[in-house]
Amino acid sequence: MTKQFYKDAFGWGFILWLIGYALGILLFPFVQLSMVGWVIMPIGTIITIWILIKKIKKNTLQYYALLAVIWTLIAIIFDYFFLVKLFKPVDGYYKLDVYLYYTLTFVLPIIVSWRKK
Repeated sequence: MTKQFYKDAFGWGFILWLIGYALGILLFPFVQLSMVGWVIMPIGTIITIWILIKKIKKNTLQYYALLAVIWTLIAIIFDYFFLVKLFKPVDGYYKLDVYLYYTLTFVLPIIVSWRKK
C-alpha cells in the first residue's frame, strides 16, 4: 500500500462523505426530511464519478475494489456516529435512499474501473 492509495482511499473517501454530510445539513431547512437523501444522491453520484475519473490514476480492478470497500466502510461508520448517534432521527435513518447510497458508494468505483479499461 502506497501513500497515494491512502490518499485515494481515506482522503477521497472522507471528502466524499463530508460533502454529502454538509449538503444534508445545508438542505435540512429547505427540503422535506424524507427527501434530503434523494436530493443529495444525484449530486454525490456526479461528484464521485468525477473524482474516480479525474483524480484516481490507478487502472486495476483490485485498486478500485479496495476503494469501494473502504469508501463504503467510511460512509457506514461515519453515518452511524455522526447521523444516527448524534441526531437520533425519530423515524430512523436507514431507509431505501441510504441503502442505495451505500450500494452506489460500493459499485461506482468498480463500474468506473471497468469503463476506464
